Amino acid sequence: MRLMKKLMQRTLKKSVEASGIGLHSGRTVYLRLDPAPVDTGIVFRRTDVGAEFKVTPDCVMDTMLCTKMGNAEGVTVSTVEHLMSALYGVGVDNVIVSLDAEEIPIFDGSAAPFVYLLEDAGLVAQEKAKKVIKVMRKVEVKDGDKRASFSPSDHFSVSLELDYNHPIVPAQSNKFLINGDFYRSGIARARTFCFQGDVEKMQSVGLALGGGLDNAIVVGDFSILNSTGLRYNDEFMRHKVLDCIGDLYMIGHPIIGAFEARMTGHGLNNKLLRALMADPMNYRFMEVPSDSDVLPLAPIEVAA
Repeated sequence: MRLMKKLMQRTLKKSVEASGIGLHSGRTVYLRLDPAPVDTGIVFRRTDVGAEFKVTPDCVMDTMLCTKMGNAEGVTVSTVEHLMSALYGVGVDNVIVSLDAEEIPIFDGSAAPFVYLLEDAGLVAQEKAKKVIKVMRKVEVKDGDKRASFSPSDHFSVSLELDYNHPIVPAQSNKFLINGDFYRSGIARARTFCFQGDVEKMQSVGLALGGGLDNAIVVGDFSILNSTGLRYNDEFMRHKVLDCIGDLYMIGHPIIGAFEARMTGHGLNNKLLRALMADPMNYRFMEVPSDSDVLPLAPIEVAA
């Protein structure tokens, strides 16, 4: 009988570092990504205050315009969703994320700079099989007319409906199968966006202090204010997919299932994760073969 070769956990081959501005804080932050042993998961360290915590759905403390995680002592790290999305997109299971401030750099507003950093570090296979979470029955959460759900599937897909009632961002819906190289080519470069009328409101409450046309798409009443235009015809939709992937990877493992949502946000995405994990009948952990195409995986080297 032929034994199945399993897809193994992944970490970085070497450490990488970068610095940038926090979207909401406006502060410069130094970021470092380090390799980590098997079963470490994704761990965030605040080097300025000497605190660390492991990514789980329960560590999400606030979801106002970003995903903010924290610990019982009140130490937080905000705007983690783009980095988390990139970690999923290249297949990293174990990594230490160190930073000297409270917010992950925004860079250009997409996940592409994080993907570049991770692939520059290189990825290595580790000596233990990767575990995925397979959805076994439908789970749904709602908030007014917003909703999000998981359903059983043999792949991970994201189906979204968006309607901002705005002439520049038309109502739209689409389904994306997130596997192979599609994440890096079709999702990672999509930038965050905001409406011009909301910018002053956000800044009045201490948010978006580091925002600008170099790290966000700004939508005016009748046009997009960025001179370079859009990277994708449906960049708004694709960035929401990017955000959802990052939010869902807060569960700590890739998910095999169909994610469907209407006008979802960081809060509803986290609520869905908690609902999924609340009942062991909703899911099961499983290993997948090394030749599986159910996950987006960047090339790796075999660890020595």
